[in-house]
Amino acid sequence: MEKTEINGYPHVAYRRDTYELDEVEKRSQEFHDWLDTRRTVRDISDKPISRKVIENLIMAGSTAPSGAHKQPWTFCAISNPELKKEIRKAAEKEEYDSYHGRMSERWIRDLKPIGTDWNKPFIEEAPWIVIVFKRVFEVIDGEKHNNYYVNESVGIACGMIISAIHKAGLVTLTHTPSPMNFLTKILERPENERPYLLLPIGYPKDEVYVPDLKRKELDEVAEFYE
Repeated sequence: MEKTEINGYPHVAYRRDTYELDEVEKRSQEFHDWLDTRRTVRDISDKPISRKVIENLIMAGSTAPSGAHKQPWTFCAISNPELKKEIRKAAEKEEYDSYHGRMSERWIRDLKPIGTDWNKPFIEEAPWIVIVFKRVFEVIDGEKHNNYYVNESVGIACGMIISAIHKAGLVTLTHTPSPMNFLTKILERPENERPYLLLPIGYPKDEVYVPDLKRKELDEVAEFYE
């Protein structure tokens, strides 16, 4: 492998396959069409999934770009039934309070077509849940060092692990109980970490229905300046 130094640091030659434009267009269309089949699924089977699968998914998410390559994330993978039960109980308490006073009437109205409520059985039913924590800073030799673009970096990593879950033929949903500080306490995470997202991961149940939603068209999500 070819190597060089830039600013005194080692760099390696970048190599990968490239394609002619017609093949690029074909591949980009195929990827969109495949990714467009991804759906948020709340009815998750308890069918077992190996730890190796979860490790692979986490490492896929961890390939995400990050500010100054600090990789400011921790993926906490949980299969322990008692721990999942404890997390579900705490999450449902926060969700119940949200649905009964914290959330605006408009917010609740907007959620009706999706069919959500404060009950979160998938936390216990899914064989694994992965809770993503953002690492706001690091402590090195007793000194605090802030990480860069933490929310952006962790958001990208979450998008990549969600895509990896879809690639594996599994399903998930993005769960963000608010507030989420109970996760820090239950999992005894250090002070530099903040809970960001909860992802239950598993096979879909035998019979699953999802909302008949339509994604926005290109002209609704993009502007071109040519």
